Amino acid sequence: MSRKSGESKPLHGGYKPQLIAQVDQKKGGVNTQVVMTNYKSQKHDVPAQSTNGSTVPLVLGNPNNDVEAGDYDPYQHRNITHPTSDMDTLIHLLKGSLGSGILSMPLAFANSGLYFGLISTFTIGLICTYCVHILVKSAHTLCRRMRVPSLGFADIAETAFLAGPKAFHQWAKFAKACINLFLVIDLLGCCCIYVVFVAKNVKQVVDFYAADDYKFDTRIYMAACLLPLLLFNSIKKLKYLSPFSMIANILMAVGLSITFYYILTDNPTEEQKAERVVENIVSPIHWPMFFGTVIFALEGIGVVMPLENNMKTPQHFTGCPGVLNIGMFFVISLYSSVGFMGYKTYGKKAEGSITLNLPEDKILAQSVKLMIAAAVFLTYALQFYVPMEIIWKALKNSYQNRPTLAENVIRYSLIVLTVGIAICVPNLGGFITLVGAVCLSTLGLIFPAIIDTVTNYEDPGMGRFKWRLVKNCLLVTFGLIGFVTGTYVSIIEIIYG
Repeated sequence: MSRKSGESKPLHGGYKPQLIAQVDQKKGGVNTQVVMTNYKSQKHDVPAQSTNGSTVPLVLGNPNNDVEAGDYDPYQHRNITHPTSDMDTLIHLLKGSLGSGILSMPLAFANSGLYFGLISTFTIGLICTYCVHILVKSAHTLCRRMRVPSLGFADIAETAFLAGPKAFHQWAKFAKACINLFLVIDLLGCCCIYVVFVAKNVKQVVDFYAADDYKFDTRIYMAACLLPLLLFNSIKKLKYLSPFSMIANILMAVGLSITFYYILTDNPTEEQKAERVVENIVSPIHWPMFFGTVIFALEGIGVVMPLENNMKTPQHFTGCPGVLNIGMFFVISLYSSVGFMGYKTYGKKAEGSITLNLPEDKILAQSVKLMIAAAVFLTYALQFYVPMEIIWKALKNSYQNRPTLAENVIRYSLIVLTVGIAICVPNLGGFITLVGAVCLSTLGLIFPAIIDTVTNYEDPGMGRFKWRLVKNCLLVTFGLIGFVTGTYVSIIEIIYG
């Protein structure tokens, strides 16, 4: 027998999705909700997401016909005006993953050892890549169950708990809030690191030419960044930031090329050789610093779902070889090369940014520091855009009378906050490790494993010998160990380093 009009295929646990559409006469649009309905009791539970101001797009076509015809295919319902090709997505993935963190890789190797660091970087990189795979796979499963075209990172967590067993439903909003919170902390933390990075590089160049009376503390340079940042971040449209992003990419590429030149042609004195001690493996007490720095440098999970959701052929994102695997292999190889060569050249003297190890009296080296400092400064606005969007989306309904004023106050207050935190914590290496350990171990390792467990809790289940549960428990344990030890060691480094 065919199902009645308005019915859809039940989910496991007695729940099924329904699409409710209401025409908004004032706005001339459609306000659509996807709700979880118990087909036994016909009582509605908490809405999974509303497309009015949400990241979940509208479902196109007739969902009931899709069910009658077979399994729902989310790829066929994505209404993308300008979809990206596989090459475009690969370039964006590299751009999102190759940031200032690459400059801290020699310091990471200094906290692990030359060969142990090389092996561990590839291992952590593979684990991070696998976690991205299970996150994307969970998103596809949930899209089919909820019959929506695509989901954002936080929406995946919320939907996983709503589409799972009823006992998990109460945690849906909490899961979404947690991911948004850690995304905001992570990205604002990166903005703080950028302020420290710019100040230290500019100070090193200025100090070479300045008299002793004009050699100011690093915090003065950080404070001097405040006004330019306030002015620059008055640009609110992402499209107007694109030219600055292009300039930043060019400056970063040129700066990294010259940095490699200095690393490969370095000719240290005997005294410098004695100071630049290189070990194959260091004491385990330093490994948490290594973990935090590497996870900070490698983890780009925040850009994954937007990239996959906007692909012309999203089927090519995962798989073998797949856009994700190709991109991450290139990223891991490049980061490992910079870390290996940088540590081999500068040893224990490796700084929080490899540019700080370049000669202070060479004009070419000075230009590198200024170029990369400028590139990082220009990247600040792009990095700041996402947390500002998350925060403003959560608060804007409370400021409907004067939204522009409220948005500006929040925007400029957050910028002042990032500069203030940077002034209070000028330890670049410790700061990088802290952000990596606290935010990226949770976003990149713990949350994907939890989402995979909840998504597959009943269908298809945990598998023979509960292998899925065991595997995800190991990932969560690995993430928690990195979180706790990395946070503790980085705080100690910040206080006493």
